[in-house]
Amino acid sequence: MVRIRLFGGIEVISPGGQAVRFATRKAALLLAALVLAGRRGLRREQISEALWPGRANVQARNSLRQALVDIRRSFPNDGSGHIRIEGDQETVSLIFDPDETDISIFDLKLETGQAADLAIAADLYHGELLAGEAIAEGLHEWFGPYQNGYQRKALHLVEQLSLAQAAPGLAEEAACERLAQRLLASDPAAEAAHRALIRIHARQGHENLALRQFELCRAALRKHLGVEPEAQTNSLAAALRLREEIEHRIAPVSEITSQQVAIPAPMKQDDRPSVAVLPFQNLSGDPEQEYFADGIVEDIITALARFRHLFVIARNSSFTYKGRAVDTKQVGRELNVRYVVEGSVRRAGERLRISAQLIDASTGAHLWADRFDRPLADVFDLQDQVASSIVGAITPKVEEAEIERAKSKPTESLDAYDYYLRGLAVFDRTTTSRTAIDEALRLFMQAVTHDREFAIAYARAARCFVTRKSNGWMVDRAKEVAEAMRLARKAIEFGRDDPVALSYGGYVLGYAGGELEDCAAWIDRALVLNPNLAAAWGYSSWAKACLGEPDEAVEHAALAMRLSPLDPRMFAWQFCTALAHFCGGRYDSAVSWARISLLSQPNYSSAMRVIAASHALAGRLEKAQEMVAHLRDLNPTLRLSNLADVLPPFRRADDRDRYIEGLREAGLPE
Repeated sequence: MVRIRLFGGIEVISPGGQAVRFATRKAALLLAALVLAGRRGLRREQISEALWPGRANVQARNSLRQALVDIRRSFPNDGSGHIRIEGDQETVSLIFDPDETDISIFDLKLETGQAADLAIAADLYHGELLAGEAIAEGLHEWFGPYQNGYQRKALHLVEQLSLAQAAPGLAEEAACERLAQRLLASDPAAEAAHRALIRIHARQGHENLALRQFELCRAALRKHLGVEPEAQTNSLAAALRLREEIEHRIAPVSEITSQQVAIPAPMKQDDRPSVAVLPFQNLSGDPEQEYFADGIVEDIITALARFRHLFVIARNSSFTYKGRAVDTKQVGRELNVRYVVEGSVRRAGERLRISAQLIDASTGAHLWADRFDRPLADVFDLQDQVASSIVGAITPKVEEAEIERAKSKPTESLDAYDYYLRGLAVFDRTTTSRTAIDEALRLFMQAVTHDREFAIAYARAARCFVTRKSNGWMVDRAKEVAEAMRLARKAIEFGRDDPVALSYGGYVLGYAGGELEDCAAWIDRALVLNPNLAAAWGYSSWAKACLGEPDEAVEHAALAMRLSPLDPRMFAWQFCTALAHFCGGRYDSAVSWARISLLSQPNYSSAMRVIAASHALAGRLEKAQEMVAHLRDLNPTLRLSNLADVLPPFRRADDRDRYIEGLREAGLPE
């Protein structure tokens, strides 16, 4: 099926997944005009004058004819496709199915008014109509009404979708939030988008974030339009302030003892690592920075709470320690937590310095500490950056500490979670080897034996089979692939709300079974549940590369590496970057990233194959042959004839063909 996208710029994808390139920019704009006009079409004279102003009538008509030839060449009228050009001496129109263009689907979904359909429409709106296209001044009169019309529809949609939500955490809410952020990226004064985010934050119980969004809205309106917020927006803020005032009167923080609000630790059957994030100290001497410091802590708590393997103490409990000198061991006892995060904020001129540390509450030992220096250009962007950086550093350190706890236990007392942690230690923290993967698989299977609904253990076990497949270690390929798929589906069945299980399970469905659409869908759901999960962004990068979207793949891998800079599986995201560059035909970049991956995993076959194929296609046959020789030392049975056993499931035939041809030129035998 052909896909034509006009939101965010013009993009046309052929049925084979290839990007369609037109000979001229005017041809692309003509296609956009025909899509917008629909079946009623356009008068030839009207469109030729709009696209080629100042030319004689005959010249303009000839230019129009050439542009139409260019479009017809991309969509041949051979009966195999739905898109075709029809017309006579006076008019011309583009005939297409409604599900082949984003604006048609967008309009159809808006008409239903159902929340699920509105969410689909929200995700289709990648940006303003034809954003980024160089449209001549004379053409603005033609395209302007369409651009303004769809922008109004998007603003109405974000308002409608934010009002349609009854409870937080729904997929529709995430779609609404994404749409609001896109609208604000192009127009910081889009008040309807600000209101949508205020409602979302308030519904999630984050009153501070909601009020911060209101302040952003008011500042943007004053700066760009010189006006104050509308009554509807002011009413939302007033309701939030009233709620805070009532809560403060009912339970003043100063009158609540820490013992009264302590939350019991999770029960043994849910013995997750528990974390409390204490209010950060404001060392600036500036009361205005208090609001910023509290906002950082709230963002960190919200982000950590998305990791289902963590038990995170709510803000209302951890903030009872605000303004008090505390002992972390005492906090650990009172809140029944294993780990405490504390920090400080200091302003120095036009820069902010934020310090944070992770402490083992039982021993008082410092597990991690870091400092973040940022310019004070946009404090709210800074708040988000610092929060995500701290979360990205904390989660691997907590995992490491939990693994050490599990290792210290006698083996006869191990339960499901401890088996899982030991398997994780073997799988994530050792050089990839067959014996290590076999041992990790054994431990993960022990975990699911103890807990038949342990979603992430199923997912990690399935992932072990994928490593066996990728390295050519499978003994009975058909049987082991079937077992990998069974485990992946168990992970998804028991972990539909667990982003770790969904991302790993989805990846296995894609690599082991070639089910790329399901793979991408489950990973997307994982990202909705936890947009801070580095593994989900990493596997999304791999899926994007296989689906023929290399630029997005590079972006998603970069996000994974930024979110978890200490991740023991950083090499995997570096490889995904290499694979994406290979698919994009950027062979030098592919080699560079794959080599970085090999620094920590010298026997990583997937990276070696990309290096060999890239060197060969770039004309460096000697280097390609050296890598193939090393590759065959690790796997002497690898041949072109069985390469399909380890090949990524490329959607674009060209990516697959270049991969195979590169390895053939590099000397991989038949």
